[in-house]
This record gives sequence, C-alpha cells and structure tokens, in this order.
Amino acid sequence: MQQPQPSAHTPAPPPPPRPRLGERVLTAVSRDPLTVPHRQRNDVLIAVGTGVLSLLLALFIKEGPQPDALGWALLAAGIVPLAWRRSRPIPVLLAVLACVAPYHALDNTHFAPVPGSLLALYTVASTARPLHTMLIGTGVIGLVLTVMFRVNAHEGLESLRTSGWIIAVLVVGVDVRVYRRYIASVVGRAERAERTREEEAARRVVEERLRIARDLHDLLAHSITLIGVQTSVASHVLTVDPDRLDRAAIAKALDDIADTCRTARGELRTTLDVLRADGSDTGGPLPDLAALPDLVRAAHADLDVRTGRARIAPAVGAAAYRIVQESLTNAVRHGGPGVRVRVAVEAAERHLHVTVTDDGTASGATVGSGYGIVGMRERARSVGGTLSAGPREGGGFEVAAALPLQHSEALA
Repeated sequence: MQQPQPSAHTPAPPPPPRPRLGERVLTAVSRDPLTVPHRQRNDVLIAVGTGVLSLLLALFIKEGPQPDALGWALLAAGIVPLAWRRSRPIPVLLAVLACVAPYHALDNTHFAPVPGSLLALYTVASTARPLHTMLIGTGVIGLVLTVMFRVNAHEGLESLRTSGWIIAVLVVGVDVRVYRRYIASVVGRAERAERTREEEAARRVVEERLRIARDLHDLLAHSITLIGVQTSVASHVLTVDPDRLDRAAIAKALDDIADTCRTARGELRTTLDVLRADGSDTGGPLPDLAALPDLVRAAHADLDVRTGRARIAPAVGAAAYRIVQESLTNAVRHGGPGVRVRVAVEAAERHLHVTVTDDGTASGATVGSGYGIVGMRERARSVGGTLSAGPREGGGFEVAAALPLQHSEALA
C-alpha cells in the first residue's frame, strides 16, 4: 500500500513562544556588561534618555533656580561620559562627579543631575569589586554632603536624609554583580560538564574502535591461520603419495576448513552487528570458556580447564577466550611443524589464570612483530588483569594471564 505523500501546502510549524517580559529582563540583567552585543550603541541611547530626563527635571522641578548657561554646560558635560559607562566605569564616574560637584555648588536645581549620577554609581557597583564599591560609595557620599553643606545647612541636611538612595543604588549594583557571577559560574559548570560528556563519548568511541579492531584481528588471524594449516594438510596428502590417496584425510581437512569458515562468518556477523548497533546492545553473546574446547580441538592442542564453581564475569570469560585464541594462532603460525600446544585454565581464589605453552622453535623470534601480543595485553588490561608473554627456558613460548574473576574488580 502506497504511503500518502505530504501536501505541498502543509503549514509550517508555529514559531517558539516569545519569552515574557520578566524573562527578558532577567536575561538582560544576567549578561556580562562587557560582552553583551551592541553595548556601545545601547549606552549612547541610555545616555540620551538620561539627558532628556535631566532636562525635564531641570525645567519642571522648582527646587532651586534653573541653571544658567554654566549650569546647563555642567549638566550636559555630566551626561556625555555616560555613553562609555560600561567600558570605563570608574573614569566615567569621576568625570560625572567633576561636573556635578560644581553644578551643585552653584546652587542650581539639585534634582536634575541625580539620574546620571545614580546611573554612574550603579555601573561601578555592578562591575567593580565590593571593596572598591564601598570605598567609592563612601567617597561619593562624603563629597555630596561636603558640597551641599557648603551651599547651605538646609541642603546639607536634605542631602544627608536622601543619601540612603545612594546606598540603595550601590547595594542593588553589588547584588546584580553577585547574581551575574553566579549565573556565569552555573553556565561555566554546565559547559565544563558538556565538554566532559563529549570527551567521555569520544573516549568510549576510541575504546570501542580498539575493541572491534582486537576482535577482527583475533577472529581473522586465527581463522585464516587454521584454514592455512588445514589446506596444507590436504595439499600434503595429495602431493606426498598420489597413488595412495587418503580420501578420508582430505575430506576431514576440507570439513575442518568449512567449519572454520562457518565459525569465522558467525563471529564476523556478530562484530558487524556491534558496528551497526547504537551502543545499547552488545550485538550478540560474547565467546566464553564454554567455547574453548572447540577452539582448542581445531588447533589440535591439549586443554586443561579447572574452574570448579567459580563465578566468572562474561567480560573476563571473553577476554580469556580471545587470549587463548590469539596464543593458539601464534603457536600454529610461528611454532614450526609438529608444534604441541597446551592450554591450562584454572580459577584461583580471586583470579582466573590462563596459560598457553608450546614447544615450538620459532615463537620467541616473533615477539613484537605484529599486534597479537599488544592486543592480548590490552584485553587483559581491559578487565583489570595482567599478561606476560615470552620464550620459555628450554625452548618454546609461553603466554600467562591473570584475570580477576569479576570485572568489577578491574583497576580501570
């Protein structure tokens, strides 16, 4: 049945809801004032708005005479520096005070420069350290009281009464600074956590690639080596004495090759399933100690397993299987003709001991020539175990691994 095609006039999904006013205000407050976009343009607009407000206060508030020409010049000069208040907060405050102090001393309308002065104070309090804010606030209050008491006692007392507004602005500025630092620390922790998760994911990807590389190496190297040995057996039977053809030996060698191919195909399919999976599935059962007899029998080796009732973690059993598999591959490949191999697996109190020995003549000469020994050490280390490999006294080669019975005991 054909699936219906989407209509060409399907309406677009609605846009996300716009943040509410309170959320937009909190977002604006929590931003770092030195990194917000368009801060210079915004400061210019705020300075213009503050200048308009100061003009209206000077024209319509009848507290003292209106400014004369010098007063208007000082009032305007105290507003202009606010355009750079966030980039240079302390110099801007000093420039504002340098204009506002003589403005008040001339007994002009005292309310007019208040918005610009409080804005400069707030900017310093929200950007400087609290100690600096306290010192600056003390100096500003002292300067204001000194100037106003010189004008007349009434203005000085009025300024003393209203100095609480200066303190309130400083407290609000400090509180905003603390809030911004808190938000920055939360965002920083979230970013660090995200980087940690990304690094952990990358590390897991690398570990998974190494594990798959080891699986493919162990699988293909072992299977190809056995197929080569079994093919050599069939070729030997065919060429040594053609007149007395041993059909049974040839058939057995070919059957062994077919069995090895089937086993390799099954394990290769399992590995490819792991590659296609999303990480939540292992892609099939892991090889374990129960599969050792067939593995050892195919290599014509001797096997001695003594595990008793020990509980062996699946990952440990799989590691032991792969170590034996790679050891058998090396023994068959490098041990020379007629090599005899013995595999011993024994469970001790807390460890599973795996030993593979052979009496070959060439094994010791091939140490470090490929990835086999390195892969076996990585497998042992992946479950918290250790592995040693090297020539034996008197000839031959030995691989010995000690793996913890439970993967939870792994070191790392």
